[in-house]
Amino acid sequence: MSGAAGLAAASLCPWSLAQAPRTRLVLLGTGGGRRVTARGRAKPATLIVVNNVPYVIDCGDGVALQYVRAGFALAALRYVFITHHHSDHNLDYGNLIYDGWVAGLRTPVDAYGPPPLKAITEAYWQLNRFDIETRIADEGRVDLRKLVTAHEFSEPGPVMQNADVKVTAARVRHPPIREAYAYRFDAPDRSIVISGDTTYSPELIALAKGADVLVSEVMHLAGLERLLAKVPNAATLREHLLASHITTDDLGRLAAEAGVKTLVLSHLVPGDDPSITDALWTEGVRKHYGGPIVVGHDLLEV
Repeated sequence: MSGAAGLAAASLCPWSLAQAPRTRLVLLGTGGGRRVTARGRAKPATLIVVNNVPYVIDCGDGVALQYVRAGFALAALRYVFITHHHSDHNLDYGNLIYDGWVAGLRTPVDAYGPPPLKAITEAYWQLNRFDIETRIADEGRVDLRKLVTAHEFSEPGPVMQNADVKVTAARVRHPPIREAYAYRFDAPDRSIVISGDTTYSPELIALAKGADVLVSEVMHLAGLERLLAKVPNAATLREHLLASHITTDDLGRLAAEAGVKTLVLSHLVPGDDPSITDALWTEGVRKHYGGPIVVGHDLLEV
């Protein structure tokens, strides 16, 4: 598979939670940004499964559908993490949990992220109060609102830990949003880092030191210029993108400095330009990073 040389396992096949316990990584959505296009990638969302327990990181549009397409049971949803509150990362946060409830979810869900995660959660309950209370009375469902606990944090450091995994956050550089974080998942057999949205960040290098896998956002400069030629707010958008997202060359430097064992490209910007082949996505990265590189595609398991 293009871009996946050197990896022991990378497949597009869906799997079930009934497989033998191990740490797995599934890219649910690999496109960055809010634009919706017919041929584009799904919006940002990543799934880590540790000892058969799913951990969803970011909830772009359609995350529940991608989760089901990947072969996982919505009723088994347990943990949700939000890296930051741009809409392409959190717009379907409430809908993912709600869809799990409709699918039979009756067990607790813990959600983690920076402020205003608690306020967003409460606002979702208010938005859907009529429907939720109708279904509780009419269908005999448990009260979804009592199943979900939103945990906020505003500083880097440990976020949560259980018997299977430790999750640590680092604040990354994604102006103008200050509360933007990367996550590191340390499981017994594997360490996986999810970059969130970031430009070149020494904090991310420190978090990802020696990790087995770094899943990072990336921006292709030539493709970006073609994208900007189509939008009326090109000058302002260019300034934002260059200040808050990482280019292929800079990502190669970052991955090399962190010494990550495998680099996975996701949150691709632009994510709907068919002229950017996997080889072109890796070209700038390869100038600086010599390890295995995987160009992310929706529903790819690494």
